Amino acid sequence: MNDLVKARALSRVVWQAGKVVSGVDQVAVEMPVAMVYNDISHAVMMATPSDLEDFAIGFSMSEGILDSPLQLLDCKENITSKGIELAMTITEAPFARLKHRRRVLAGRTGCGICGIESLDQVMNKPALITSDIRVTHSAVQSALVTLGERQELQRQTGAVHAAAWCSVNGELLIIREDVGRHNALDKLLGARNRQGDADSPGFALVTSRASYEMVFKTASANIPLLATLSAPTSLAIELANQSGLTLVAFTRPERHVIYTGRQRLPG
Repeated sequence: MNDLVKARALSRVVWQAGKVVSGVDQVAVEMPVAMVYNDISHAVMMATPSDLEDFAIGFSMSEGILDSPLQLLDCKENITSKGIELAMTITEAPFARLKHRRRVLAGRTGCGICGIESLDQVMNKPALITSDIRVTHSAVQSALVTLGERQELQRQTGAVHAAAWCSVNGELLIIREDVGRHNALDKLLGARNRQGDADSPGFALVTSRASYEMVFKTASANIPLLATLSAPTSLAIELANQSGLTLVAFTRPERHVIYTGRQRLPG
């Protein structure tokens, strides 16, 4: 799929030290992106219109709609006056599961969390991560430096998050950007699957906080280590610990904080 415009030049006025200056800024584009499965609209995300096929696969798998990228038979990008529809054709088994989920939700009065209807479902956790990879502290720091250099859209607009897939040695192999941190991570997960890289050793680095959802998506993809630039939440730490995920937060030059899975960062 061809990417749409990710940034747009818009006029603005700057006040600084008593002076007013007119000019132009590059502003990140944000628009509705609808996830449509076999002609049924399932969710609408506010997202940056780039790497949309990665987004479709990553979202579908991290949300448990697809078990494998092979279950996605086709994905078409339909541009409308109101946004973008990602019209996906999926195989019978995941579509039947999706329709069942929609029937369960029909007629309910509670809003829930992303269509979840009970506390037991909220606290579901992914399968235990058993990877025994080791990552050096210098590899995490090296990835952090490179990430800043590779955030092209962030440099233009200052408005987007990034998610990167890094080798065990800290080399950035894939990077995806989006106005939404979850979207950026979904795009990254989708890109790994599309490139056949889903089982290679490495770790994820994201520019956001470590929330429950970010940890859940990472652990569901069987990624053994997640490093974030901002703080973790208590539930994110709890889920990471239960899932066997190494969680690193407050990743800054010459400093990062390890909350769980210390064994993967020796020294």
